Amino acid sequence: MSEPAPDQLRERLREAGLRATPARVAVLGYFLVNPGSLTHAELVDGLAGQGWDRATLYRNLTDLTEAGLLKRADMGDHLWRYELVTAESHTSEQHPHFMCLECGEVSCLPEGAIAVTVDSRLPRSLQKGSVELQVRGICDNCVD
Repeated sequence: MSEPAPDQLRERLREAGLRATPARVAVLGYFLVNPGSLTHAELVDGLAGQGWDRATLYRNLTDLTEAGLLKRADMGDHLWRYELVTAESHTSEQHPHFMCLECGEVSCLPEGAIAVTVDSRLPRSLQKGSVELQVRGICDNCVD
């Protein structure tokens, strides 16, 4: 994907109620060019050489998440992963992810890949859809 225009990034940040600081523009731009779930460490590596320290990038991940521009998920390995919220992304608030047990890659599963039948015996949070669904296994790249 091509690099988004800085003016477009600043406008998107302002529409979300955030100041369009250079660090926020860099973080949002990185997610637009690198779709998928990224950890803080992956973002730090990806923006290496641009002069942003780890704490600044972490604060901006938090700000973008609170503003609704990013989603945050823990896949059970104690690493927060962030992904861009877009009009083309999943329509539901929460959606299932697949995590490879070999390489650790995380990917979004398509809508409807997993269905939960609502039943009165389920916990209320599951009935309301306010849970995170995760599937773990071996990805195609790691299968022998």
